[in-house]
Amino acid sequence: MIKRLLILLLLLQAVVAGLLAAGLYAWWRPAAEAAPGAPSRLAACLALGLLLVLLARLLISANNFYLSWRAGSVTPPDHALTALRAARLFWHEFHSSMLTSSYYMLRPIGLRLVADARGLPVLLIHGYACNSGYWLPMSKLLRAARVSHYGIDLEPPGASIDDYVPQVAAAVARLRRETGSPQVIIVAHSMGGLVARAYLRRHGGADIARVITLGTPHHGTALAHFGPGSNAAQMRRDSAWLAALAASEAITQRTLISSIYSVHDNIIAPQDSSALPGARNLVFGAIGHVALGRHPAIMQCTLREIEAAHV
Repeated sequence: MIKRLLILLLLLQAVVAGLLAAGLYAWWRPAAEAAPGAPSRLAACLALGLLLVLLARLLISANNFYLSWRAGSVTPPDHALTALRAARLFWHEFHSSMLTSSYYMLRPIGLRLVADARGLPVLLIHGYACNSGYWLPMSKLLRAARVSHYGIDLEPPGASIDDYVPQVAAAVARLRRETGSPQVIIVAHSMGGLVARAYLRRHGGADIARVITLGTPHHGTALAHFGPGSNAAQMRRDSAWLAALAASEAITQRTLISSIYSVHDNIIAPQDSSALPGARNLVFGAIGHVALGRHPAIMQCTLREIEAAHV
């Protein structure tokens, strides 16, 4: 469903860019229809129309950083940003957002069994308003490391987090069956980490060797108020659902979890919401929320956690 919605959104953006280009061309066009230079003016108008759409996307990304900052997040001194690091942070997050929403999510990854695989297989769980295509860069890394993996698509997009648990249970069972492995490792981004914890609450950790979360709002995020759906409401700061999840967890379940997050996350606010007591917390800086799935440092850290779970 997300892929179809994304295609519609991309088509809508193309239409808007075309309309803007037509308006610019009509305003810029000289009186004589066949005046010299008309094709070049048309090309320039099309480029400007596309640029205006990209500018709107850039402003949305900038607004997310502003809302995150306004939520009262505090940056630790050892992760303070210089102007250059701040610019790189913003560009990498915007670039990642554009790639994810315009390319990665058009290519859901599904089940990827690797010949002569080593170690435990990995189940990839995407976050809010995404699909398994989000994991395309991680999938390439796992294939290079000879790790079989399975990216699932949680449906429907706005359902309760608990409604995704049967889909995860079915995916765990399928991955174990297809690989012959007694256990799997879960790697989850954002809301996917809460889905993984909800799975552990219902099914326990017998089939799970490790849960690795990337930028998961374990204690909620202030920006969830802007998202539609039951799952967005559950991810609000201090929601009743999050409190019930935390109250139901055994200490042994928390020790299964590695929480990887950035103190400059532009969606999880405040960013220390990703710090989970009892879990292994791994903190980074100068990385945005969407970029967590493709940033080299985060991917290598995730791979190390996967390999450590094999021991």
